[in-house]
Amino acid sequence: MRVAFFGTPSWAVPVLDALNRHHQVVLVVTQPDKPQGRGLKPAPSPVAQYALAHGLPLLKPARLKGNREFLEAFRAASPEVAVTAAYGKILPREVLEVPPYGFLNLHPSLLPKYRGPAPVPWALIRGEKETGVAIMKTEEGLDTGPLYALWRTEILPEEDAKALSERLRDKGIELLLKVLEDLPYLTPTPQEGEASYAPLLTKEEGRVRFGETAEAIYNRHRGVQPWPGSYFFHGGRRVKVLRMRPEPGEGEPGVVQAVDREGVLVGTGGGLIRLLEVQPEGRRPMPAADWARGYGVGPGTRLE
Repeated sequence: MRVAFFGTPSWAVPVLDALNRHHQVVLVVTQPDKPQGRGLKPAPSPVAQYALAHGLPLLKPARLKGNREFLEAFRAASPEVAVTAAYGKILPREVLEVPPYGFLNLHPSLLPKYRGPAPVPWALIRGEKETGVAIMKTEEGLDTGPLYALWRTEILPEEDAKALSERLRDKGIELLLKVLEDLPYLTPTPQEGEASYAPLLTKEEGRVRFGETAEAIYNRHRGVQPWPGSYFFHGGRRVKVLRMRPEPGEGEPGVVQAVDREGVLVGTGGGLIRLLEVQPEGRRPMPAADWARGYGVGPGTRLE
């Protein structure tokens, strides 16, 4: 099929690659270049880099609504269908109406659960045991469209947001290719169940909340990888937590119970959390036990 692709981050590149190998990609649309690195020089998105490397037509509109120049270029590309994967902008009606078969969205959640831009992190933070990926026909509402395909899977005990989102994306690519193959004969079905929203993460979401249970702290830690990551404060300085695990026991929330060769054991609102690897501000990653010795952290020390 003649396919237009809308996407931006590295997560979306394998989706574009699969479409490029199995269909005719007539246009790639991504977000404008953004400042990156120490010099804050504008750099193209990972999707834009792929399109440029493979000679695919590329547009980077700053806005879509009311953008006559973009709309004319989109129509001129004559896509039969468009696919979105983590594009990052709301699609207005005039854009949605261009392809005869509309827009398909690869969304890593069990819609209508976790509509919005960060479904995988919130599924982990909220302790879900099951999730999935949906191929949805895009409407004007936020992830409200009917479904062409829905796949369920158990969340693995130590899976973090990066690993889970990539696993869901890869299965989603399989579903997407099958849907595209049969698209002229398919009718999507309305979403069923209670809707929930998954907003973008903020930096504050990564702060360890020692008043929560150890399991909830660990679930949050998995959900905020790779950004914003887990962190707490000691002596007014931020300390990143790179690895942790929940353990049985009791202790005052945020107060160090013990330091041993394995790490630093800290009380929580239920159970204990063991810090295994940390990264103090301005330093390299290190075993939590080494950090504790170097920074005078021992039983009774309060972490915030």
